[in-house]
Amino acid sequence: MPMKPALRATRPLLYAALASLSLLPLPAVAELSNGAMIGPGIRFRPAYDGAASQNTELVPVIRYFGHPWFIRSTQGVLEGGARMELAPGLHVGAQLAYEPGRKQSDSDFLRNRNVANLDIGASLGAQIEWDHKFGRVPVTLLARVRRHTDAARGTQADMRLSVGVFQSGNFSAGVFGQTTSGNAKAVGSLYGIPPQQSTATGLAGFSADSGLMFASLGLLWSYDLGTNWVMVGSLEARRLHGDAAHSPLVERRTNSYTSLGVAYKF
Repeated sequence: MPMKPALRATRPLLYAALASLSLLPLPAVAELSNGAMIGPGIRFRPAYDGAASQNTELVPVIRYFGHPWFIRSTQGVLEGGARMELAPGLHVGAQLAYEPGRKQSDSDFLRNRNVANLDIGASLGAQIEWDHKFGRVPVTLLARVRRHTDAARGTQADMRLSVGVFQSGNFSAGVFGQTTSGNAKAVGSLYGIPPQQSTATGLAGFSADSGLMFASLGLLWSYDLGTNWVMVGSLEARRLHGDAAHSPLVERRTNSYTSLGVAYKF
């Protein structure tokens, strides 16, 4: 019997949830723990959210919380800044974050249509994070706003929930979900096609408005290698929504991200 469209659309998300065993250190997962660590990682990702082509890149596996400074790559973006504790488990802070770009050379679709590159950049923003344990189950809820330093790239907002679900011996695992929304400038810079670019690319002009850009679901895992070393990994599925999903630049509405790394705990 043919698979129904609704099931077909959600299948990549289910795969990601089963594979997305991502960046966690003991005793739950990296983003469910505050232990310091640093090391190299590798990530398999789409050329951009919505692309059909996949690329491989080196990424840092890092997390450090001082007083008040912090830096981490375990909550969806590479970010660093300062934060303070308002109540047990409740922190507010400000961060500088890395913002990826988009290159023609990473995608045949972009190159063949001469779609302009988007430079990598940075954002400034604020966040509030709540960490709690329900019995032995660790939970982290993070809300974050990121305003790109290039005003034309706009502002994005993330909501991320992570839950530890399994621990046995040296192995720990958890699940996470995230939504990312953007204002009109943010969505338009990533998925819009201005009229003046329509002729050059051969694509219809497209004006993108503010709203939800994507929702994701994933799994996190870590394995303690002993003598202060830990192996971490992740798989995440992202599903585009709103105007982002309807952009002529989108080849696939669902993409997957997979990462694997080794880190030293200190």
